Amino acid sequence: MNEMTTRTAFEARLRRIGDERYHDRHPFHTLLHSGGCNINQVRAWVVNRYYYQSRIPMKDAAFLSRVEDPTLRRSWRSRIEDHDGTDTREGGIARWLKLASAVGLDPDYVASARGVLPATRFAVDAYVRYVRDEPMLKAVASSLTELFAPKIHADRIAGLLEHYDFASPEAISYFRHRLDEAPKDVKFGLGWVLDHAVTQADQDAAAEALTFKTDVLWAQLDALYSAYVAPGRIPPGAWQPGEGLA
Repeated sequence: MNEMTTRTAFEARLRRIGDERYHDRHPFHTLLHSGGCNINQVRAWVVNRYYYQSRIPMKDAAFLSRVEDPTLRRSWRSRIEDHDGTDTREGGIARWLKLASAVGLDPDYVASARGVLPATRFAVDAYVRYVRDEPMLKAVASSLTELFAPKIHADRIAGLLEHYDFASPEAISYFRHRLDEAPKDVKFGLGWVLDHAVTQADQDAAAEALTFKTDVLWAQLDALYSAYVAPGRIPPGAWQPGEGLA
């Protein structure tokens, strides 16, 4: 009973981190989902979020290179296929580029990552290094922002369809697929963390890792808001309205 209570309390602790720190609370998402973004702000979001999407399978490949357990490798590698796709199935990166086309961007420009904000690049690259270099428990725990992703995807689908002309079912197919993929991933990841965080120090480390990941997501939106909403200070080299259009 004590072990079960401890496990339950630990899961509740992880979920509280999301309740308090997940980026669905960020003002940029409030603006986006309510229809308050103009088309250039949406395009800036698409350009910068692509960099994060494109690095997720690289992050997962770096993680798998460290895994000696074949069972864990088998369970984890589907994440790479979800983003990269297979010979017979389109992946999340290709779906994101459909969104880029829908908002008037050249997919090749978006895929080049030339217009990515410096802070976006730094935050995402830090996340890849974190998963590559930190202990396995922290690497897995950092993925648990997926616990909170289904709600933001559902809100985003509803908001985009209601407020933006570009939001066809094909354009927003990335988010619809993540409604199915994220719960599958988080079921495994959460169970693994709960099973392996057997000491207070382990649980503290896992909570720290999840907090770090929420910071990575929040930092990207802070940079986006600063550059394209207020004060509207676009750093040198970042995407400028009018660039990279189809």
